[in-house]
Amino acid sequence: MKTKSPYALGLAVLLSALISVPADVWAAPQTAGQRAGEVSRVIPAVSIARGAKSITASAKTVVDWQDLVNTQVNARARIALDDGSVLNVGSESSMKVTKHDAGAQQTELELTYGKLRTQAQKISKPDGKFEVRTPAGVAGVVGTDFFTEFDKTTGTMNVIVFEGFVKVCNLAGICVVVKAGQMSSVRSGDNSGPTAPLQATLDTLVASTKDTQISGPSGTGVTGTGAHSGVWWTVGLAIAVPAAVLPIMLNRNTGIPKQTCPPVAANGCPVGGG
Repeated sequence: MKTKSPYALGLAVLLSALISVPADVWAAPQTAGQRAGEVSRVIPAVSIARGAKSITASAKTVVDWQDLVNTQVNARARIALDDGSVLNVGSESSMKVTKHDAGAQQTELELTYGKLRTQAQKISKPDGKFEVRTPAGVAGVVGTDFFTEFDKTTGTMNVIVFEGFVKVCNLAGICVVVKAGQMSSVRSGDNSGPTAPLQATLDTLVASTKDTQISGPSGTGVTGTGAHSGVWWTVGLAIAVPAAVLPIMLNRNTGIPKQTCPPVAANGCPVGGG
C-alpha cells in the first residue's frame, strides 16, 4: 500500500481551508479596520456601517477606514480625523472615509449624497492629498475650509469655499480652481466640466454652515430650518464667513450696505469709518 506524501496532505488541507473562506472576506478592503479618527459630537440618529455591522454613533466612537457614516433627518455628526482635520456631516447624508493616512497625508472621502463641511489640515508633503469624491466629481484641497453637497435627485455636486483654494473636477478630469468666497457646481455625466467660479452670497455661506453645524452658541443641538433672523443670523454669519472673506462679502452682496461715515464726520471718516 502506497503512503501519501505529507506535502500532498498539507496541500490538500490548505486548499480545503481556502475554499471554506467566505467570498465576502476576500472582497473586504485590506485597509478596513485601520483607525481614521473618532466622532467628537453627534446629534442622533447617526449610524456607522462597518462591513456587515451597523454601529450607533456617539461621542468617542472610533471611525475606521472604509466606515460609512449615515445621518438621518435632523441628525449630524462631527468627526475629528487623526491629522487634525474636521468633518461636519449634515443631516440625511452618507459619507465614507475611504482612506485617511495621517502620516502620509493621504485622505480620500466619498460623499454618496448629502452635505459635508470639511476643515482640512494643510498638506505639506509632495505626494499628499485630501479629496472628497461624489458621483459627479472630485474636490481636492491643499489645506482649507470648504463645503460639499451632492444632490442625488439632480445629480449635482456643489462646492463652496470658505478659506484657501479648492480644485473642483468632473469625472472626465476637467477642473476649475475655486477661491475663498466662491462656489462652483458640476453635474453627473456633464463632460463640459464644472461651472466657472462665482461669488457666493452671504445667505449661501451662512446656510451651508447652518446645514452642517453640530451645535448653536449655547451648546445645544441645532433646531429650526427657517430663514436666518435675529441673533441666530448674526451668530451664523460670524461662524460661516472667516475674517478673510467677510469684507469681500459685505461689499459685494446686495442688501448688505457698505460701511459709511457718520453724519457728524465733517472732515472725512473717523478711525474705523469706511
